[in-house]
Amino acid sequence: MKTLQAGDPAPQFTVKDQDGNTVSASDFKGKKWVVFFYPRANTPGCTAEACNLRDHYAELQAAGYSLLGVSADSQKKQANFRDKYDFPFPLLADQDREVIEAFGVWGPKKFMGREFDGIHRKTFIIDESGTISRVIEKVNTKDHAAQILE
Repeated sequence: MKTLQAGDPAPQFTVKDQDGNTVSASDFKGKKWVVFFYPRANTPGCTAEACNLRDHYAELQAAGYSLLGVSADSQKKQANFRDKYDFPFPLLADQDREVIEAFGVWGPKKFMGREFDGIHRKTFIIDESGTISRVIEKVNTKDHAAQILE
């Protein structure tokens, strides 16, 4: 699994969000944006992370960031997750793992003694030129907005 690093160009992609709208990397041309990958909608860590970003959304926007959440959940699961917690940012339903694999966040994981392939929780901060400026490898789910803004 080759994870993208700071200095790499952000991959190009076109995937549907929770409402079936098409979202492309090109939509963010000339903008600063944050792509956060999470393993599964409505799980404790993913909920804590997304709610923290929701609670600090105004600060992230004030700093010039657009946000995009990505997991391999279906559109329906992503829509339910968004509606349940009132997220103001789109959640990509990347069931084919196009974005997940392009950013290199799919791979072997260990949880409770068993090994399996899954999504690694990582966040990529991308500048106006489409270059990854920073990768947050160790996401603090309860204080993630502060990690992005530091």
